[in-house]
Amino acid sequence: MAVYSNIVIDQGADYSAAVDVTDTDGDAVDLTGHTAAGQIRKTYSSSTKVDFAIAFASPRTTGTLNISLTNAQTNAMKAGRYVYDIEITSAAGIKTRVLEGQVEITPGVTV
Repeated sequence: MAVYSNIVIDQGADYSAAVDVTDTDGDAVDLTGHTAAGQIRKTYSSSTKVDFAIAFASPRTTGTLNISLTNAQTNAMKAGRYVYDIEITSAAGIKTRVLEGQVEITPGVTV
């Protein structure tokens, strides 16, 4: 089951965050051999998306993912609420949603 966490992103700013992936006992998941993907959409059924860049912390046994968006990506998003999730896929092809929630894009003034 995914962790639910709402995030706030400033429009026009770079965004990054570390995501710790843990099992039901709270132990770090070994992400060796895993891939990851994450998206932001206006609604769950929206066809338009913004992809997170995702990097694995080294060593992968720490269970940490680093997610990010560029300032160009956040600048292109209209202020408002969105939904997002982050999924990992094991080497065996098993997909697991590890994080989900709402994104609030706050409007910027400085261009």
